[in-house]
Amino acid sequence: MTALGPTMVKQPASGAGSWLIVAECFGVETPTFQGEGPSCGHPALFIRLSRCNLTCARCDTKYTWDWSRFDPRRESAKRSVADLVAWAASSPVELVVITGGEPLIQQRNLAALVQGLLAAGKRVEFETNGTIVPDPALLIDGVRFNVSPKVQSFGVDESKSIVPSALEAFAATGSAVFKFVASSLSDLDRIAELAAAHRLAPVWVMPEGTTAEAIIVATRVLADAVAARRWHFTTRLHVLAFADARGR
Repeated sequence: MTALGPTMVKQPASGAGSWLIVAECFGVETPTFQGEGPSCGHPALFIRLSRCNLTCARCDTKYTWDWSRFDPRRESAKRSVADLVAWAASSPVELVVITGGEPLIQQRNLAALVQGLLAAGKRVEFETNGTIVPDPALLIDGVRFNVSPKVQSFGVDESKSIVPSALEAFAATGSAVFKFVASSLSDLDRIAELAAAHRLAPVWVMPEGTTAEAIIVATRVLADAVAARRWHFTTRLHVLAFADARGR
């Protein structure tokens, strides 16, 4: 496969023959569950798309975009929408999580995927960094957005990771939650500023960490302050259960 850049993915028109650049799919052969956010603990299938428009230092899926460390020819492949729908339909699990990378980079063909999944009796959650305004074709019943804006402590320039027009577009859908990664009380102050400025609600906070020990430490730092703000709190259940193993 020819390596494509991190922000531009050329595709045919959506519908018959549509395809996506995929990093991995999992949850059919080895069952798993959604590890974060409002659906934490629900059985889930995952379609992880390749490519991202950010380069966060603390990203835990750098194999979807960091070509200084990973080979895109090994880490991603074109898969047809029809193939992805058939894969998901082979499982009785209802929830399909479309994640990345940043999945909305490829949203031109995501409408066809979502329509196929809904027709197969699935419901869909997108995990997105909230920098790209969602296509109206995705704003339909059965589709939810877990929007995770990245603050500076996550190792990213907020001039790139915080896009007011996109955040406000998600807030206006009525089908989004805002899930922030945090590791300190100062992160919570910044989250409060963003939530107030862009009317982001509901707010979920998730402790940063890729080990059980790190998540426990961050949870204990954050929990009282999150509760005091009347926000929601989520752990990273897949890390606690599977030690952040890939494909779980």
